[in-house]
Amino acid sequence: MGTGWSLQAVSPPAATLHGVQAALDLVVEQMSQWAPESDLSRFNRAMPGTWCEIPAEFAHVIEVALDIARASGGAFDPGIGRITDAWGFGSAGRTGRVPPAGESDPDRTIDFDPGTRRIRRGEAAALDLSGIAKGYAVDLAAAWLLDIGVRHFLLDVGGELRGEGIRPDGQPWWVDVEMPPTSSIPPWRIALHDLSVATSGNYRRGFSAGGRHYSHSFDPATGRPIVSGVSSVTVLHRDCISADGWATALTILGTEAAIALADEQQLAACIVAGDREYLSHAWRDMLG
Repeated sequence: MGTGWSLQAVSPPAATLHGVQAALDLVVEQMSQWAPESDLSRFNRAMPGTWCEIPAEFAHVIEVALDIARASGGAFDPGIGRITDAWGFGSAGRTGRVPPAGESDPDRTIDFDPGTRRIRRGEAAALDLSGIAKGYAVDLAAAWLLDIGVRHFLLDVGGELRGEGIRPDGQPWWVDVEMPPTSSIPPWRIALHDLSVATSGNYRRGFSAGGRHYSHSFDPATGRPIVSGVSSVTVLHRDCISADGWATALTILGTEAAIALADEQQLAACIVAGDREYLSHAWRDMLG
């Protein structure tokens, strides 16, 4: 996944680190667009319209991704892989240039049959799960830890975190929300007690060309980097896959639409645009 991970745990068994690494490796083997023989890469090479059977973990991520895509009106789009490749943010590697404008192709559809765990893609679709798979990796590793009896831990995979139980001193797992480097807003400190947090920011990756900075966050409606004015979105959720996917989706929308959608979905969300901060009702409720 191109990142590191860390674990703080209370009285973990000797094999804990190996088990966590195995869970993360499984996600890479199934869902990495940078691993040529991953299930995702093989699917992207398959003929459009061909049904492909995928493993249970991969199928779960596809199901959640498509649910968020529908609920967000397409702001989250798992079939955007060709666009991210063209801009140098996918498996094809960096280009450092703006690709020529192309026609918007509506056939970026990803169809999923949950009964048979099969997927197929439209002519212009290629899977890119970088906006949600890391969150699922956190959940998968966390489930393994809970299964072996590790009840109290804080797991961090590239900035997506899940805290279970409490620290040995009786305190919850306290974490500070990452704020955009250009923002003067002080970071929130969050108690992760059986809770996950994910932050999506348009400042994390990008490139400059022709005197303009281009973000790695894409608006599926235009096929271009976002211009919504949103700098970052942080979402709190029980499951890290949902926190990760929704943080990605809300980043694409403007502040008003993002907050309205967060309230509709009862999401605890904090949206930063410049030096202004927008909080959903669920986030405000947590303050009380």
